Amino acid sequence: GMLKARGENLLFADADGATTFEDLVKLEEHLKEIEVDGHGLVCGSRAHLEEESIASRTVIRTILMYGFHACVWIFAVKTVKDTQCGFKLIKRKTAQIVFKTLHIERWAFDVEMLKIAEMLRLPIGEVSVRWCEIDGSKLNPIVDAVKMFRDIALLWLRYAIGAWKLPEKQE
Repeated sequence: GMLKARGENLLFADADGATTFEDLVKLEEHLKEIEVDGHGLVCGSRAHLEEESIASRTVIRTILMYGFHACVWIFAVKTVKDTQCGFKLIKRKTAQIVFKTLHIERWAFDVEMLKIAEMLRLPIGEVSVRWCEIDGSKLNPIVDAVKMFRDIALLWLRYAIGAWKLPEKQE
């Protein structure tokens, strides 16, 4: 995937097409603004849609959403509100460091990717994007929430005790 990709800026987007590619321009512009020494990562964000989404979600999904956001903020990422939007643009240099370091392969891999970038003090940005929910989600709200909470807690623990190490930041 990302380690084999070509180009200076690498985009990953969820296969369901929930985010429009027209918003790529916004990510590219913001990446130019924050880039430092060839490093940078910009996340598409649905945070601006949160009030609207709460109105259309079940109570349990809303509780799980707030719980997940709190867990992410406490144990992992403090600079990005929406870690799970599958629309991110990354400088090649940043991708080479972050993706070689990843351990989590499930839903919470985005959180680890952003935690690594934060710990290495790589430039991170967040830009609002248009997004629409696509029917046919494979996410089981309760089961997958438990798995994500577990992954995030273990992510924090493993970096905290040194079981998972950070690479040296390449200039």
